[in-house]
Parts: sequence; structure tokens; C-alpha cells
Amino acid sequence: MNVLLNKLNQQLLRLAGKFFQTGHILIGNYHQHGTLTEHISFSKDFLFQQLFDPVSSTYTYLLADINNKEAILIDPVIEWADRDKTIIEELGLNLKYVANTHMHADHITGTGRLKSLLPGCRSMISRNSGAEADILLEPRDRIKFGRHYLVVIPTPGHTEGCVTYVCDEQGIAFTGDALLIRGCGRTDFQGGSSEILYKSVHENIFTLPSHYRLYPAHDYNGRTVTTVAEEKILNPRLSKSLNEFVNIMNNLNLPYPKMIVVNTNTVSDKAVPANKVCGVFEINKKKGKQ
Repeated sequence: MNVLLNKLNQQLLRLAGKFFQTGHILIGNYHQHGTLTEHISFSKDFLFQQLFDPVSSTYTYLLADINNKEAILIDPVIEWADRDKTIIEELGLNLKYVANTHMHADHITGTGRLKSLLPGCRSMISRNSGAEADILLEPRDRIKFGRHYLVVIPTPGHTEGCVTYVCDEQGIAFTGDALLIRGCGRTDFQGGSSEILYKSVHENIFTLPSHYRLYPAHDYNGRTVTTVAEEKILNPRLSKSLNEFVNIMNNLNLPYPKMIVVNTNTVSDKAVPANKVCGVFEINKKKGKQ
């Protein structure tokens, strides 16, 4: 009987050892490749507000130095320019810059309207976008507001002029349409390229620290933020190989954006021409009728 019990104990110990080893490997892999990361709080002198346009599902971001009151806006929408002006004035901020991540096709930027509502602010967009602005941004430029700044990182592919704005101190990045939450911008017009977009994201966004929070220009499912760690693992497109990604993008069969009206023989583009001139297209058109 003792011999039998000893054999059973030995078998149980071996099984327990294998289970522990396997469980340890699983736990180790989870921590090594997991999606959950430590949350890093903003510094006390950094203002962050995320604003939303329900029509185009566009996010506009207001950032400011709380101490000296200098502020910037990222990706404003023309229909909400008065809202943005009111918020800025209520908070006692001085709007220094209005920056776009790229030349949008699904809405008209509020940049031009804000320049008329809040004289003194200056417009920004990447030089490669082909759009007009007071300041044409180059790679690695710094957008300074108070003691804070964003670094301009080129992330083309959705359009030729897409950039991501990175704030290392706060551990955040504004990815425009290059990287969305569990998705990415389309690549079938405006000089888009699936291969270039894949390279942009993997080399310039996925190489950021895993805990960095990513804020896109749009979300169509009510989500507000993601992280580098989440998207590297969970993004159903960009977590795939390059060939798989290109195949996915080539077979999206997406309709044109609402701002591009397709008639029988023509395609009428409303947003891009306006955004080429900093969103003042509609304003100038109205003035011409007066």
C-alpha cells in the first residue's frame, strides 16, 4: 500500500510540476505580450480636453499650459468653431496654434473660421499635405505651447501628408487617421498607399513605449482612446503581416466620404478643396455673395 501511495504521490508531483510550468509560461507571456499597461497621469500643468463632432465622428483636441494659458487645437471642425472659441475664452486661454493631422476628406476644418474668431492664432499642417497654412511643418518640428510641446512625426499612407503629434512627457500621441482604435484610415485616394501606411504605423507609432495613449482623429464606435500595446495586439488590420494587411485594405470596398458627392458622370469633392486653403473656402465663398 505504501509503495502504491508513493507512486501516486510522485505522479501527482510530476503533474503539478508540469501544470505550474505551463501556467508560469502562460502568465509570463501575458505580461510580456499583454494589452494592459500602467496608466501614467498627466502633469499638473497640462490641460487636455477631447471634443467630438457626431456628424463626421471627428475628435478635436484642446491642449494647454495651465500656467501661462497658451493653447493649441488639433483637428477642429468648422461647424464647431464657435463652440471651440467659447471654451477657449471661458477657460481664459490664448489659442496659439490650430494644427491638422492631415488634409481631411470627410469634413471641413475649422482652422480658417477659428483664425477669424480668435485673431492671432496661426494655422499648421505638414508641408507634404499640399495644403496652405501659416506654418508648414517638417519632420521632427516641435509645436510649443507654454513649456509643453508636441513633436511632428510623419506617418503617411492614409494621405501623403499625414503626421502624428507626440507628447513624450505626457505619454500620448495624436495619430490622425493613420491609426484608429482597432482600425486605420483608408488608403484608396489622396495619394494613399497600404504599404506606406503599414510601414508608417509599425516604424513610427508601434515603436513608441507600450503604455503611450493614442488619440485618433475619428472613432465610429464610441471609443475615445487606446494604447500602443492594445493596437499592436488587437488591431485586426495592423497586427497582421504586410501582405495580409494589403489584401484587407484592397478589399474594403468603402463608399466615398459624405463630403465627396458621386453623381452619374462626376465626383464632386467639397472638403478637400476647402481644406487645401485652410478651411476658409466656404467663408470666402459666402463673402463673395454679399
